[in-house]
Amino acid sequence: MEDGQFIFAASGEFHPFSYMDGNQMSGFDIDVGNAISDKLGLEPVQKKYKFAGIVEGVKAGKFDAAVASHTINEERKKQVLFSKPYYYSGPQIFTRPGADIQTAGDLKDKEVAVSKGSSYANIAKKHSKQEPKYYDSDVVALEALANGKHDAVVTDFATGAEAKKKKLKIEAQERLGQSEQAIAVSKENDKLIKEINNAIDELKRDGTLRQISEKYFNEDITVKQD
Repeated sequence: MEDGQFIFAASGEFHPFSYMDGNQMSGFDIDVGNAISDKLGLEPVQKKYKFAGIVEGVKAGKFDAAVASHTINEERKKQVLFSKPYYYSGPQIFTRPGADIQTAGDLKDKEVAVSKGSSYANIAKKHSKQEPKYYDSDVVALEALANGKHDAVVTDFATGAEAKKKKLKIEAQERLGQSEQAIAVSKENDKLIKEINNAIDELKRDGTLRQISEKYFNEDITVKQD
């Protein structure tokens, strides 16, 4: 959008992927965005944006790209171009301790909370008869769960694990598969997506992606699990 700059969006509400650190965002996604900027030879410029509106923001040209943990799915592929995956995730069910929910089959009549605009809403709808309850971020949904609201939350396994570290009274239940997370750009910018893919390849080869992952998760989530 601007000469010499790589302007990328994240929500700043998805710890440890992106979160506010003073007046700036920090986190796994932010470090990845900065590293890609470096490979592109551009200055990184971060934009904080509500997650539910980021894909529309990409389409409208409000920023060059979204580095915001978007799961690749068919609905989003109709709207934006996706890079190669830069990490692999997986949705997981979280409950309060002692809940009678362990597997997806137990969600049938339960109230499930998710973040607005996330792919987890479709998972909740698939397994529960009730309409999901929506929050601006996964972290807020997990806090509501810990405080006695709803029966479960479906979110990224790493986000739930991080919330548990922060002493939220929640328990991890069944994982519901593996997903590919990628960077999104406008469908009109196929040149940029090729350059981002090349940057991701370089960051994998030189070990930078692995180092960023281990910094936040003590494991390498940038490699697909068997």
